[in-house]
Amino acid sequence: MIRFDHFNFNVFDLEKSLDFYKKALDLAPVREKSAPDGSFKLVFLGNQENDFKLELTWLRDRETPYNLGELEYHLAFVTDEYEAFHARHQELGCICFENPEMGIYFIHDPDGYWIEIVPAQ
Repeated sequence: MIRFDHFNFNVFDLEKSLDFYKKALDLAPVREKSAPDGSFKLVFLGNQENDFKLELTWLRDRETPYNLGELEYHLAFVTDEYEAFHARHQELGCICFENPEMGIYFIHDPDGYWIEIVPAQ
């Protein structure tokens, strides 16, 4: 057996990211790991819908935000509350791209990672 478990985003401001993921996607910490010397912290976010987790990695000595390049990858969430999430994301000001023809849109987190929002079929 093999299954998806988690995906990692490196974040510059952990508290800002935790706040964003709670407000935008209802994700909360389910597990944490910190270096004994405080040099890094891993926070795994999840929800009650499935076992997949988003790992946020914070590095204490990081002095500049991450350069994400052309960002040719993204996470995707499927929701049966598409209109409600769209309204929430509009209010948060985090929608960065909409594709009405495909019926999807993308939000971006504080570090610039893109997240696709897809309506349940």
